[in-house]
Amino acid sequence: MPNSETNITVTGRHIEVTEAIREFATKKIQGIHIDYPKIVEARVVVDVQKDRQMAEIVLFCADHITIQASTTGADLYAAIDETITKIMRRMRKHKTRLMKHFRPHRSKSIRKLDEKVYEEEVLDYDVDTDAPEDPKPVRISREGYDLRTMYKEDAIMELEISGKPFVLYRNARRNVLQIVYRLSPGEYSIIELGNELKA
Repeated sequence: MPNSETNITVTGRHIEVTEAIREFATKKIQGIHIDYPKIVEARVVVDVQKDRQMAEIVLFCADHITIQASTTGADLYAAIDETITKIMRRMRKHKTRLMKHFRPHRSKSIRKLDEKVYEEEVLDYDVDTDAPEDPKPVRISREGYDLRTMYKEDAIMELEISGKPFVLYRNARRNVLQIVYRLSPGEYSIIELGNELKA
């Protein structure tokens, strides 16, 4: 097994993880036949509720690479299977980009958006009386964020393989906080945060 020494943990929400589920998820991760990035640790979370069954897998790999994917479906084992497929697809994509020495063209692929502050006059409603009610969220998930220092090319690579909507990072060249997100396939935008957030 290529990942037989990987530290793998399987936990459950609203379900007790059976030995069969643990063994199935472990074998699937150990059977990932991709030599890069090397998997250091894997965490599997299964969540079973009345109307859905969800599998989430997070791989912590060498070179500070994190790959995450999840699947929701009617069958838990199928959800684990599909999540592994997504993980492998992202790992292959990452390796292919490295082999091609992927570097986005600064002039074509990345756009910098200037920060703008708007006065109340631009609003289409009165702030005190006519403001619409705040939307009621269906679900709010809180999680920590590991702020790292990296080059924008590495931030874009992490955005591609992690499946995240954005990546917040400290630019290694300029020591400023930036957010990179995807505009369309192969095209990205960077928002640079204010100077007061540098420290």
